[in-house]
Amino acid sequence: MEHIYQYTWIIPFLPLQVPLLIGAGLFFFPTATKNLRRIWAFSSISLLSIVMIFSIKLSIQQINSNSIYQYVWSWTINNDFSLEFGYLLDPLTSIMLILITTVAILVLVYSDNYMSHDQGYLRFFAYMSFFNTSMLGLVTSSNLIQIYIFWELVGMCSYLLIGFWFTRPIAANACQKAFVTNRVGDFGLLLGILGLYWITGSFEFRDLFEIVNNLIKTNEVNSLFFILCAFLLFLGAVAKSAQFPLHVWLPDAMEGPTPISALIHAATMVAAGIFLVARLLPLFIVIPYIMYGISVIGIITVLLGATLALAQKDIKRSLAYSTMSQLGYMMLALGMGSYRVALFHLITHAYSKALLFLGSGSLIHSMETLVGYSPDKSQNMVLMGGLRKHVPITKIAFLIGTLSLSGIPPLACFWSKDEILNDSLVYSPIFAIIAYFTAGLTAFYMFRIYLLTFEGHFNFFLKNYSGKKSSSFSSISLWGKEELKSINPKFPLLNLLTINNKRKSSFFSKKLYKIDGNLTKKIRSFITNTHFDNKDFSSYPNESDNTMLFPLIILILFTLFIGFIGISFNQEGMDLDILTRWLTPSINLLHSNLNNSGGWYDFVINATFSVSIAYLGIFIAFFCYKPVYSSFQNFDLINSFDKTGQKRIFGDKIITIIYNWSFNRGYVDAFYGIFLIKGIRGLAELVSFFDRRIIDGIPNGFGVTSFFIGEGIKYGGGGRISSYLFWYLFYVSIFLILYYVYID
Repeated sequence: MEHIYQYTWIIPFLPLQVPLLIGAGLFFFPTATKNLRRIWAFSSISLLSIVMIFSIKLSIQQINSNSIYQYVWSWTINNDFSLEFGYLLDPLTSIMLILITTVAILVLVYSDNYMSHDQGYLRFFAYMSFFNTSMLGLVTSSNLIQIYIFWELVGMCSYLLIGFWFTRPIAANACQKAFVTNRVGDFGLLLGILGLYWITGSFEFRDLFEIVNNLIKTNEVNSLFFILCAFLLFLGAVAKSAQFPLHVWLPDAMEGPTPISALIHAATMVAAGIFLVARLLPLFIVIPYIMYGISVIGIITVLLGATLALAQKDIKRSLAYSTMSQLGYMMLALGMGSYRVALFHLITHAYSKALLFLGSGSLIHSMETLVGYSPDKSQNMVLMGGLRKHVPITKIAFLIGTLSLSGIPPLACFWSKDEILNDSLVYSPIFAIIAYFTAGLTAFYMFRIYLLTFEGHFNFFLKNYSGKKSSSFSSISLWGKEELKSINPKFPLLNLLTINNKRKSSFFSKKLYKIDGNLTKKIRSFITNTHFDNKDFSSYPNESDNTMLFPLIILILFTLFIGFIGISFNQEGMDLDILTRWLTPSINLLHSNLNNSGGWYDFVINATFSVSIAYLGIFIAFFCYKPVYSSFQNFDLINSFDKTGQKRIFGDKIITIIYNWSFNRGYVDAFYGIFLIKGIRGLAELVSFFDRRIIDGIPNGFGVTSFFIGEGIKYGGGGRISSYLFWYLFYVSIFLILYYVYID
């Protein structure tokens, strides 16, 4: 058994060969490398498949033996300081290895077709392979310094991949926003690592946990300083996993290619923050304040992500906010001490959300055959609708992912989310109310996405009413400053859907967009005046190629069956599910039984309640966005009215408030733009003024004064010695007179 563990160090380095060889090939044999580019996709998939098989074998042995293996070697030794590198194989590592490799392989297969017509095909696979290397190195790290190195490499790869289409200003700005936002968390992580080393004198996880426990028991550490260090460590996870208040980068990160969204921003990189908190949970669990803080951040993120997903029109941004909300569930579980449940939801959500993102990519790919020049149109759900007939396999895949994320049994996310809801009920009634309410919101906004996209009438022909082919339909980007304009006075509702083609980029948008409170009165005339018998639009999207559909089918199988690894058959207090057996060494390290599951009777009662809430959310979604096959389909929450214009569910003002809150992203970006960006800019201008006028002004003033005095004296001299003597005697005489007068 230990023989195979000794070769674990090769796991991160196998995918690294691809970017190195691509770089060397482009340098020495550029033409051949570009012509044989699909070889590199095959190489990436093959090498990652080897890593996956190796990881599965390691995990099976770990489940059977319940062991933890660590190997380290010294990199540098100086007096009392020793920096070691190595790898750690425990249940958390093996779970992350399987998760990363399986999702990455499917995304790479999918990307071969999705990126086949892109000029950056080789660059894409080089970036992806380097990201896989960084992520595998991160999860196998044995100490905090090693984690921080790979942590930064993962962030660099994310920056490169978000800005992959860097010629598009909105994509270039999005990657800068992600980079800057993550730097805040990463700086906190670095300070936390250094502070923890100052306290313990070690970077190794095992040493840290043991030393901290001893220091806490003997009260030999400053509690406030230790809490500060723990909070700074957690700050790194907040940024990487898009938790409030550092979540603002995630929706803009959707400007990268869709496979990137599926791999990095749904299943792996955003899970790095969850991984870090889970890795350091033995450290956090001895500090109740930190655990409670983690749970508070988690529950805020759960609710905020769900509410911000309600009114988004871009399908990928809607899924991004959904990802943010589900990551909040995982953080909430970790804050409650439910280690097993958090990792369970990490697994089920990763496969379900990868399925949804790749499904959305299939839709976007199909829509781009109609409007290849406008990414905004191909991602706008308002312009979709009725696609169930044209992309049936993608529709089935998306529906299964939607049902899973909504918490409908027996799909994957039902099992894990239901356990989080049950644990929240035990932990805090307030948290439980928010968690259950958000579960209903999740079902609502997920079926909103599904109904707007697949049901009803195909709405893309609305572009005919714009009058200009260059008009772009889009959701508003909070990264770039965009202004709305009307493209046709006959259709005022399109004011909500169209944006000015001339976009000005700014760090955060400075303008809040509000919908007209009387807009609902105009909907009726809009529907009446719109005709749908235009014969110029007879072409429809087609189903994607088999290369893109194959990963969807595999992810469907994962979504259907992966949840069964966590089903507990509780017999005499012993949990016999695979996941618990897998995590036994880590649970023992925490010195606590973190599984709060009861018997089957309690499970059925709790599940009935949670599933009822999910079905209620689905019912409301159908009520608001019921399929319309013969007339114009509803747009958003604001349009939840019947044909007579009567209100269906909420009052006009309530709908307007909810819509504005969601559409403007909870005003968080606007707050940052006003108080951070303007504040920092104002402070910088004040410092610049002080530097130029005071610091530089004083010596410059002396220099200017000396210059004018010298110039004045220069013109006082005529060059005649007799004149100099006269003035000399004159001033001496005056001096002597004053001197004698003063003495007398």
